[in-house]
Amino acid sequence: MNDQLREISKKRFKVDLNALPAEALRVVEYFGEREPISRDTNREFETKSTFGERLADQVAAFGGSWTFIILFGVILLAWVLLNSLFLAQHGGSFDPYPYILLNLFLSMLAAIQAPIILMSQKRQAAKDRLDAANDYEINLKAELEILSVHEKLDDLSQKKWVDLIVIQQEQIRLLTQLLKEHGVATGNGHAQESTHSF
Repeated sequence: MNDQLREISKKRFKVDLNALPAEALRVVEYFGEREPISRDTNREFETKSTFGERLADQVAAFGGSWTFIILFGVILLAWVLLNSLFLAQHGGSFDPYPYILLNLFLSMLAAIQAPIILMSQKRQAAKDRLDAANDYEINLKAELEILSVHEKLDDLSQKKWVDLIVIQQEQIRLLTQLLKEHGVATGNGHAQESTHSF
């Protein structure tokens, strides 16, 4: 099997098996064994993720949703209305205009949310790289399979031509033999029939 893999490597990649990158070596091994190479990268990625990474993904997903934007807008509007209209009229506003306490809360939220979103983006980039590597391996194996099919078709085509020539030569031999048996002779470019009937 190892000799077959070396032959595939030299034929397709023009390098020795040991000189192939890890992805190409994996493809050659699966190609040589005639095994499927595709895999579920989502499941593979999720099994390796930690609780913190999954939590960061959920926080980023919620933070980038319309639900969050609408809920956040409602909370901000309620804060402003509560402090400007209701509590200000009774003299008990805990965060009067310009809403310094609200700005502090917003700043803290942004300070916490930004690194979580960055963690999620970093994780998504790693997942994208895993997907891209899987796509490369699948495409490379498909290319090898297509080249293999083309070679087989070319071999069959060459064999068919040889077979057709052999059949044609046999037909010519049989026709020549029939002509001799029935006394048809060719002379001066004209076929002359014998008196024998067929």
